Parts: sequence; C-alpha cells; structure tokens
Amino acid sequence: MMSNVPRLTTIVLFPILASFSLPILPRDGNRIIRWYTPGICISEFLLITYIFHRHFQVDSQSIQLIETVKWINSIHFHWRLGIDGLSMSLVLLTGFITTLATLAAWPITRNTRLFHFPMLVTYSGQVGLFVSRDILLFFFMWELELIPVYLLLCLWGGKRRPYSATKFVLYTAGGSIFPLVAALTTSFYGNGVPPFDIQVLMGKSYPISLEIALHLGFLIAYAVKLPIFPFHTWLPDTHGEAHYSTCMLPAGVLLKMGGYGLIRINLELLIHAHCLFGSWLILLGAIQIVYASLASTSQRNLKRRIAYSSISHMGFVTIGVGSLTDAGINGAILQMISHGLIGAALFFLAGTCYDRTQTLLLDELGGVAAPMPKLFTMFSAFSLASLALPGMSGFVSELLVFLGVVTSKQYSFLFKAEIIVLGATGTVLASIYLLSMLRRMFYGYRLSNESNPYLIDFGPREVFTSTCLFLPILGIGLYPNLILPIRSSKVFSILFSYSDMR
Repeated sequence: MMSNVPRLTTIVLFPILASFSLPILPRDGNRIIRWYTPGICISEFLLITYIFHRHFQVDSQSIQLIETVKWINSIHFHWRLGIDGLSMSLVLLTGFITTLATLAAWPITRNTRLFHFPMLVTYSGQVGLFVSRDILLFFFMWELELIPVYLLLCLWGGKRRPYSATKFVLYTAGGSIFPLVAALTTSFYGNGVPPFDIQVLMGKSYPISLEIALHLGFLIAYAVKLPIFPFHTWLPDTHGEAHYSTCMLPAGVLLKMGGYGLIRINLELLIHAHCLFGSWLILLGAIQIVYASLASTSQRNLKRRIAYSSISHMGFVTIGVGSLTDAGINGAILQMISHGLIGAALFFLAGTCYDRTQTLLLDELGGVAAPMPKLFTMFSAFSLASLALPGMSGFVSELLVFLGVVTSKQYSFLFKAEIIVLGATGTVLASIYLLSMLRRMFYGYRLSNESNPYLIDFGPREVFTSTCLFLPILGIGLYPNLILPIRSSKVFSILFSYSDMR
C-alpha cells in the first residue's frame, strides 16, 4: 500500500497548494500569515527529510522513488519524477534555504499575502525541477519560478527594483528559448515515438555537429542562471535592489538550478559535446573568478559587493563540471551546496544591517561592531567561510575543484597551471574584498548608538537564522563525508559513462 504513495508528487505540490489558502486566512493583521508560511515550509522540509531518510538508498546509482503519470497523451508528455544523490542534496538545500528565507521575511508588513504566495509557488517550482525526469517537465519547472520571482523582485526592495526585476525576466526568459528548442530537438530526433524521458534520452546518440548545437542551446540558459561570464550582469542589479529575504532565494537556490542543469542535461545527455566544451568551461570559470573578484573590490554598495562575490564563487562550479574528474564534479556540487548556505547568510546579514543603519554604502558605515557585537561576530564568521577558511565548507569544495583540475588527464600541464594560477589569484582577491568590507563596516567611529538609535543588536530570530546557516557550513567543513557519499555514486555513474565513451 505504502509503495503506491506519490511521495515526490506530494513534496512538489504541497507548497503551491498551501499557497492557495493565503487569500482565505483571517484578516486580522499580518501575524497569522507570518506564522503560516514558515509553518508550511517547515512542514515541507520535515516531510522531505523523512521521505529521503526512510526511502532513499545512498549507495544506489539508479533513479529512485520513480513516479510516472500520463499528462498530455497526444505529445507523450508525462508527469515523471525521480531522485538520485545529485537531486536529493539540492532538494534538501531548497527546503532549508526557503524555510529560513520565510523567517527572514518576518519584518515585511506590506502586502504580506502577495509576498508569501510567490515564495511558496517558487518553492514548488524549485523542488519540481530537481526531481523532474521528463525533459519537458524539467523545462516547465524551469519556467514556473520566473513570474513569482519577478513579483518578489518588483514589489519589495529598493527604488530601482522594477528595473532589476525587468532585467531579470529579460535575461531569464530570453535564455529559456534556446533550451526549449534543444529539448524538443533531442526528443524528436530520430524515428518512432518522441521520448521525453531523460533516462531514455541518455541512450540516444546524435551527429556531433547536432550535439554541439544542442549543448550550446542548453548552455546559454544555464550560463544565464548560474551565471557564467559574460551573462552575469542581471545578478548584481537583482541583489542590489531586492529585499534581503528575496536575495536568499537566488543566492541559495536559483543559481544552483543552472549548475544542476549543466550536470543533469549537458553532462549526462550530451557527453561527447561536453568533452569538447570542457576546456572552454574551465577557462571561462577561471576568468569569471578573477573578473568578479576585481569587480567586487570596487563596489561601494554592500549587497552588490556580495553579489559579485557570488559570481566569483560560482566560477568554481563551472571549472569543476568542465574538469570531468571525480574530485572536480564532486567539488562543483559541494560548492553549490556551500555557496547556497554562505551566500544566503551574507545577504541575510547585509539586510539586517540595513534595517538598523538604513544604508548599504560602505562609505557611510563604520564602527558597527561596538553597538552590534552579535552582527559583527556572525558577519565575520560567514565572511571567513566565504574566504574558504580551513574547517569551513568552502575550503573543501574549492580544494576538490582544484584537485579535479590537477588530476585531469584531458588537459595539458601548461593549461592546468594557468587555471590554478587564475584560481589562486581569485582566492587572494577574495581576502581583499571581504576583509576590506569587514574593516569598513565594523571598525572606526562613524556610527554609534548616539548618532543612530536604531543600532540594536541581533534578536532571537536573527541569531536563530544565522546559527542554522552556520552549523552545516561548519559541519561540512570539518567532516565532508556528511554529504559527499550522497552524491558519490551518481558522479561515479557519470564518469563511468564517460570512460565507456572514450
């Protein structure tokens, strides 16, 4: 009886179905709504954790918890879901970050129903994407989060939020045209009934010229979402204007959709073309690390500095995926998890700092450590984590990416040396822009309790949210096997297919 329970369908649809109850909640202020949405997110996260703990086998390479329901018979479009180690880790990350983002949104009192509705819809879209096993369903979930995130960006945030929201939609929607064409081509190429099942598509072969074109079509969309240089310019504007609870979603989850697609579609379905693009991905990732680090150093706006820092760190994901090694791909996946936690935390702290100081300009900050020691402690800890301090998750992920490049047999010694030098340069630059950010924010005498009565230190909500984000960063850094075995079997199966091809 229990084997017929649609577990994955339940965790995909639960948040969006719960969002439909928001308009009918009692209209007695914002208190009920502010408790309702975190309650739904916590329930969803606990349900995800329970299902994966009871029914997921970590050492299995196969797709598990498969569910298939005919949706549109005329085009053989199925509601087909399934998980493996890669999708499981990102679904857990989605649940964790979204739950904390709803807690971060507690201060929002304007149009709270409208705010929490797209947040829950986005939650369903993100979980649905990571468990989709039908390539059309994958594209549908990819697009599902577009309008909800646009609403979150456009209606709450800074003065230029309509501009940043419009730019986000234009980049994302424009880039989505290419994967739709590529997805249809992969399915309709050849004779017989067009399969949209990703597992079936993995067994298809294409002429190399067509496979390169398909790889490029998918890559454009993932390059926008990840983002990969030079498709990154929407991200600083988005983070610079959005409310910090909204910023936690792109930093924590949305960017990881690009990395997931790069592995799930380009690496698994189009392995021949991916081998040809591997060196270019590594080179673009290395350039991105240095360029974004230099750009971050010149930013006077706190959130824009953190945004460029995110772009820099996502360069390691591109390098790891392009390395085609066990260490490199594992490092890329771990970097997505690590940056999801660290990036979300830094934007949360930047937003809470703005709530108290009413400025994001580093030139106008200073001396904040004395009146707000808890904020200072947390900001310093997460900045050091972003610096890839040993003992933190960022150190493990970046080290694995570097090892993946060094141990790759596909590239020359000179090429690997150039990439290592560029990556190391980015790491040095990261210490410059992060430590200078801490110095300008927390040291000196510019702000004090006398000059600004709103300089009140962290309360229980902020301490709880920050601690929840910090503990997994520390846990993964001290003992990476907490999470690495979940994905090792999946990475092994990908590399096994690669070795067979060679």
